[in-house]
Amino acid sequence: MAVPYLQVEELTKSFGDLVLFEKISFGLAQGQRVGLIAKNGTGKTTLLNILAGKEGYDEGRITFRRDLRVGYLEQSPGYPEGLTVLEACFYHGNATVDLIREYEKCLETPGNPGLDDLLERMEHEKAWDYERKAKQILSQLKIRNFDQPIGQLSGGQLKRVALANVLITEPDLLILDEPTNHLDLDMTEWLEGYLGKGNLSLLMVTHDRYFLDRVCSEIMELDREGVYAYKGNYSYYLQKRQERMDAANAEIARANNLYRTELEWMRRMPQARGHKARYREEAFYELEKVAKRRMNEQQVRLDVKSSYIGSKIFEADRLCKRFGDLTILEDFSYIFSRYEKMGIVGNNGTGKSTFIKLLLGIEKPDGGILDIGETVRFGYYSQEGLQFDEQMKVIDVITDIAEVIELSDGRRLTASQFLQHFLFTPETQHSYVYKLSGGERRRLYLCTVLMRNPNFLVLDEPTNDLDIVTLQVLEEYLHSFKGCVIVVSHDRYFMDKVVDHLLVFRGQGDIRDFPGNYSDYRDWKQAKEEHDKAEAKPKEVKPVRVRPNDKRRLTFKERKEMEQLETEIAALEEEKKALETALCSGNLSVAALTEKSKRLPALQEELDEKTFRWLELSEIEG
Repeated sequence: MAVPYLQVEELTKSFGDLVLFEKISFGLAQGQRVGLIAKNGTGKTTLLNILAGKEGYDEGRITFRRDLRVGYLEQSPGYPEGLTVLEACFYHGNATVDLIREYEKCLETPGNPGLDDLLERMEHEKAWDYERKAKQILSQLKIRNFDQPIGQLSGGQLKRVALANVLITEPDLLILDEPTNHLDLDMTEWLEGYLGKGNLSLLMVTHDRYFLDRVCSEIMELDREGVYAYKGNYSYYLQKRQERMDAANAEIARANNLYRTELEWMRRMPQARGHKARYREEAFYELEKVAKRRMNEQQVRLDVKSSYIGSKIFEADRLCKRFGDLTILEDFSYIFSRYEKMGIVGNNGTGKSTFIKLLLGIEKPDGGILDIGETVRFGYYSQEGLQFDEQMKVIDVITDIAEVIELSDGRRLTASQFLQHFLFTPETQHSYVYKLSGGERRRLYLCTVLMRNPNFLVLDEPTNDLDIVTLQVLEEYLHSFKGCVIVVSHDRYFMDKVVDHLLVFRGQGDIRDFPGNYSDYRDWKQAKEEHDKAEAKPKEVKPVRVRPNDKRRLTFKERKEMEQLETEIAALEEEKKALETALCSGNLSVAALTEKSKRLPALQEELDEKTFRWLELSEIEG
């Protein structure tokens, strides 16, 4: 039987009139890996903060198993700027850090009171190894300058330090709020592997659906002030949630049919129902609540009519850009096509955002020419662009840009209808910006970009802080968008859904064009790494058969065979060389990549067999 770690009973939390969740109950046991899903603004981060003891609640009870070690990764971790990277790992209080401080204080106190007990506890908690473990985890997360001031770190580096801070203590229960935000693809996949091994217990909020699918075995959904549990991964959740929605819609339809009948009865004169049972009147009000529920999800495709875009989009000719020793672009040339949807991937610091800023004219190139078409109207979503007047209402933010937006079929959507499509209810639209959650602000910022009716969208990390439901709406929007798109994102699922091909930034100006989505690229990269590893491995030297001294000459048939082998070996070596060149070129289609990757090991095996036979025959000849 699984050991219970956490029990939440009848938990309620509200802010004024806004009820986030009401009387929700759930539990977590040893080995459970639960992904928490909800729309922005419905209380995901608030719930995690409550469980971590950083925020209060109105009613209910939260019970942790005694002596349970809990690690909590906040969505936006913060540290004083004066700390170094290593000092930051000792900054946030946890049981081990508190014990180390207690031990150091004891050593500074005359007589060292309680030292024996502290030594025993230090041994039990393995606190002596804390700094070594901190450096080990930081190195695995590609943070190697332990003395670097924390104020000099990028958002991605800061997230990795906070992640190391949590993982070092080897907690029994991990609570993670958007752990993949600001992490590049390599780090996301490393964390995926780390969390996937061992008997970790986990409660996590993330928008990364591949990460969710591969790490979590259960999904918990916060919806309409209640909580729903699904015993399966994200793919299973999607199926079962749709079944729940269908059942709820069927219940509402039945309630509406009955409601019409009961409403007619209620409208009659009181004398007409004076002798009726009181319970029927009470049942009517319960029925009314069900009939007025709205469960239908937004199903309308938002096919927006983008402004005209000509055949000339942009042309880059021998572009160069450097920052000191760091090369971003080196003789980069590219012609962007009409309606092209490009994804940009690469590790942090390889120049992805700089490339976009060059395209938009925010940065200037050191050399080369960048020619933008006259009809291009950019829409730019960036991490730094989130700036609003806090005292404005949500609807006013949008109507200041445009009152209506035109669809491709000639219909027009008002600003309010457009906001509803992006999950802003009429009530939220008339709320003030300062009341919005971080994710809701991101969603509003996205609406301000799209409402300007651009024909070329440039989206720099659009998935950070957006909930999964909003991402699905955005994916649908981009699927039918009649314009050009460039997406910089670490969200693999989103990239697979949206882009046609990738620009892979490998660092120091090395940029490759890959003809496929991210999953295709990952499969190709994995196959190439396995091939390179096999090539680097020293070949096994097969024993050559030793013949006795009574030498003989090759027969006519053997001599012909040897000549034939020489021709065949030369041809195979040429084919192998051509294959390896093609695989490394980055110009192949996905189908060609797959075919050539399969051919290479078979060709090597054939080459080895023929070479060995030729050696046998040459021994006879010698």
